[in-house]
This record gives sequence, structure tokens and C-alpha cells, in this order.
Amino acid sequence: MSDTLKIKLSIADRVYPLTVNPSQEEGLRRATKKIDEMIKQFEQNYAVRDKQDVLAMCALQFAAQTEQKIVNNVNDQTEVEEKLNALNQLLQTHLS
Repeated sequence: MSDTLKIKLSIADRVYPLTVNPSQEEGLRRATKKIDEMIKQFEQNYAVRDKQDVLAMCALQFAAQTEQKIVNNVNDQTEVEEKLNALNQLLQTHLS
């Protein structure tokens, strides 16, 4: 018995057969759905001649979202560290 699953995903009217772990299937199908929705949105809002242009715009948007999450995470972590340092100083002042 195999621990992999054969699935077919359709992106921009092309079918991509994949062999994946069963735990990856839902995420891949959701990603495929998001990509197709994004393609439709770009095609409706912009005069796009080529599917490759639309796919490049989708890739850029996904990459930008990922990078922004990293930036936000770093900013949140910095803010938490600053607050913890301030709290630590306040506690040391009251304990001294």
C-alpha cells in the first residue's frame, strides 16, 4: 500500500497530474481554487493578452503575500520583545 495519492489539478485550463501525500491534497486543491479565482479577477479587471502574464501576476501576488506575512511576523515579534523588556524593567524596579 502506497503512502501517496495521485491527483489531477486544473490551473488556467491545463491539467497537472501530481503524486502527493494525502495530507497535502486539501491545501493543494484550495491553492488551485485561489489561483483560478485570481486568474478570473485579473482577466476581468485588466486587459491581459496572455495566460502567462496572468499567471505571473498571480505568482507575484502570492509571493508578496508570503513576504508581507514574514515582515508582519518580524514586526510583531519585535513589538512583543520591546513590551517584555519594558515589563521586565518595571518588575526589576519594583523588586529592588
